Amino acid sequence: MAGRGVLRTLAGNGLAFWCPGCCAVHCVRIAPGSPAWGFNGDFDHPTFTPSVLVTYPANPEAGDDFAEWRTERRCHSFVRAGRIEFLGDCTHALAGRSIPLQPF
Repeated sequence: MAGRGVLRTLAGNGLAFWCPGCCAVHCVRIAPGSPAWGFNGDFDHPTFTPSVLVTYPANPEAGDDFAEWRTERRCHSFVRAGRIEFLGDCTHALAGRSIPLQPF
């Protein structure tokens, strides 16, 4: 995974960015074909279209240290001009907020 700006390039025409709401990497595919996201080409202030939706299935058997994994989690955002705009249906604490992307 090579880094440029706030993104990392992935094999297979993918890009990755760090999501502070999930404390995890989110990936989008920008190659022609379906499904693929539009990308403005700016590695410092990226915009992806359409929105990015990441879901984590529930694991009812998760141990006490991972209690948040017992229910389905979701992260839904727009990435516009180098900011993550978290939508209200996110299940993490940054729902409804907009913050700048950070290098990782």
